[in-house]
Amino acid sequence: MPKPKHILVLRFSAMGDVAMTVPVLRALTTQYPELKITVVTRAFFKPFFQDLKNVSVYTADFKGKHKGVLGLFKLSKELKALRFDVVADLHNVLRSKILKFFFFGKKVVQLNKGRAEKKALTSSASFKQLKTTHQRYAEVFEALGYSLNLSDPAFSKPKPLSQELKAFIFNVDFKTIGIAPFAAHDSKMYPLAQMERVIEELSQNYNIILFGGGKKEVEILDQFEAKFNNVKSVAGKLNLENELALISNLDLMLAMDSGNAHMAAMLGKKVITIWGVTHPFAGFAPFNQPKDFALTADREEYPLIPTSIYGNKFPEGYENAAGSISEETILSKIKEII
Repeated sequence: MPKPKHILVLRFSAMGDVAMTVPVLRALTTQYPELKITVVTRAFFKPFFQDLKNVSVYTADFKGKHKGVLGLFKLSKELKALRFDVVADLHNVLRSKILKFFFFGKKVVQLNKGRAEKKALTSSASFKQLKTTHQRYAEVFEALGYSLNLSDPAFSKPKPLSQELKAFIFNVDFKTIGIAPFAAHDSKMYPLAQMERVIEELSQNYNIILFGGGKKEVEILDQFEAKFNNVKSVAGKLNLENELALISNLDLMLAMDSGNAHMAAMLGKKVITIWGVTHPFAGFAPFNQPKDFALTADREEYPLIPTSIYGNKFPEGYENAAGSISEETILSKIKEII
């Protein structure tokens, strides 16, 4: 049977998971340059794919014209007009299952999320490294006839910075560190009082660019910016495309188990991650980072970690688990790498 020439890729959200598709798609299109890829995702994520050859984005509007089963039927008809050969469902949720039904007659390979082994990991039945999400994505393409080597990645060069973006880098003689202190759940965050001390210490020798979004986060990051020299917040000031351009010029990103970590990793940056009630063993560590770049909470003090895959469930007393990582540990790791 001939190999498919045009693959439709489904991954609608969340930010980190969509960003994790990028290194896999880059490997795919580099190793198979004759292949055409169409990614179906939300309009917001379109800038993620701008540097990938032979990759186009089809935006799905699940709040508007593609809402509900009728909207998905409409979307399936629009997608069929693109004349794809097969479908790589990297999401495997109800929406993508409904689309699979509408793609009757087309081969669809769906992501194996590894639910059973993830359940064993969070219930303390086993504590071992599971397959990474990147490996799981690669297996979908393997099942479509395209085996992938993710071990020797190539990345785009840093983007040239406009005058507007250069304003975020105070001191041209300093290296630049991005810090993204927030995550979807507080239990995945480093306590802000400790993070403030880390920022204060680093700001004496580095340019610090703070990343975040949402009204409350913007206020907190603006306070840090006002308080310390060499610190700038981009929160609420830039669109995603400009944020990515800035991230591509960082020397290092310090982030939680969050979307910003994956955005920096997909651009080939060094990423130190801080982990609270989640753990890299679940497979969500950023792409192509050494194991010791992931700083995890003390499991002697918090033996039930990881308490959940996404950080939304944890026993009482675990909310500040990330705080068991000392500020000195973070600072010395940054200095060692940079």
